Amino acid sequence: MKRRTFLPTVIAFLCSVLLTIACAPDTPQADAPADDVGQPPVTEVDGPPVRMGYSSWAGWWPWAIAEEEGLFAANGANVELIWFDGYLESMQALAGGQLDANSQTLNDTISFVDDAVNGMVVVLVNDNSAGNDKVIAAEDIDAVAELQGRTVALEEGVVGDFMLTLALEDAGLSREDVQIQNLETGAAATAFAAGQVDGFAGWVPYWETALSREGSKTLITSEEFPGAIPDLLVVSQTLIDERPDQVQALVDTWFDVLAFMDENPDRSAEIMARRADVSSEEFEIYTEGTRIFTLDDNLEAFEDGGEDMRYMPYAAQVMADFMVDVGFIPEVPDLESLFDDQFVQAYADGQ
Repeated sequence: MKRRTFLPTVIAFLCSVLLTIACAPDTPQADAPADDVGQPPVTEVDGPPVRMGYSSWAGWWPWAIAEEEGLFAANGANVELIWFDGYLESMQALAGGQLDANSQTLNDTISFVDDAVNGMVVVLVNDNSAGNDKVIAAEDIDAVAELQGRTVALEEGVVGDFMLTLALEDAGLSREDVQIQNLETGAAATAFAAGQVDGFAGWVPYWETALSREGSKTLITSEEFPGAIPDLLVVSQTLIDERPDQVQALVDTWFDVLAFMDENPDRSAEIMARRADVSSEEFEIYTEGTRIFTLDDNLEAFEDGGEDMRYMPYAAQVMADFMVDVGFIPEVPDLESLFDDQFVQAYADGQ
C-alpha cells in the first residue's frame, strides 16, 4: 500500500522508469476473465493500446473489474492495464512518456507535472480518502491543539503532512507550532509506535502500526477534510490531443464500473481483493476509508471558482503553495491546464 511519495532526483527518476518498463514481474497484468459468458460486446478500436497504470489503493482497484468483466472493450477503450507494485514507479512512467494514463493523487500530480514529457491532465476523480489517512497521538494528547510544542513524525511534503497542516490551522496553530521529524512514512509509524515521538501522520496501513502503541488514539482523519486527498485518473496531454476518443472511453468505462459494482457487490469485491492481494479484513478497512466519486461528485470537483477543498482547482492551488512552503517543490507549477472536465461533462450530457 506504499503510495504518495516523491523522488526528487533526475537520475533516480530515469533509472526507475527504465526499470519499471523493462521488468515484466514488476508490472503484472490483472487476471484475465475465466470465460466469455455474459461479457459485453467488444468494440473494435484502431491504433495501439492505451498504456494505463494503476497500483494498490482502494479507489483504483475497480479498474481490475473493467478489465476482468470486459468493460473497457464494451466502451471502445483499447487498454493495456498495467499493475505497479510500486506507486512511485507508475508516476515516473507517466511523466517519462512510458504510460498514456495513470492513477495518482492530486498532490503527486502537482509534484510531477513540470517534468512530464507529454504533459499531465486530470480527467476524472476516482475517490477521496475518507478516513484512510490519519493523525495519531500519544495517550496524553486529546486534541490537535495539544500537539503544540510536541514532536510529530511524518514524511514531509506528502498527504499526511498536508492534512496535519490543515488540522493545525483549524485549531488556530501553524505547522511551525509543532516539531516535525521528517521520516519515510513506514519509519515514522515505527518511531511513534516505539514511543520516540508524540504524534504520527500518514495513511493505511502505516497508521495500523502507529495505533499498536498502548494508549495511542486517532485525533483526526481525512474524512474531516473532504477534497484534501483526491485520487485521480491522469492522462497525458498527447493522448488528449491525438486520441480524445480513447480518453472518453476510459471515463465512460469508469462509470460503467461503478454501475457494475452497485449491481454485483460480491463479484466486485472478489475481483478487487484478489487484485490487491489483501485479506477480507484488510479489504473492509481500506474500502471503508475510501469515498468513491459519483458523476455528480466529479462535476462538482471540477468546478472552477469554488473556495474550499471540494473544488480541485482551489485545492490544487492550496496544495501547491503548501509544497513550496515546505520546500517540497521549488515553485508553483502552471495549474491552468491541469484539469480538463470535457470528458466527464460529455458523459453527463449523454445520460
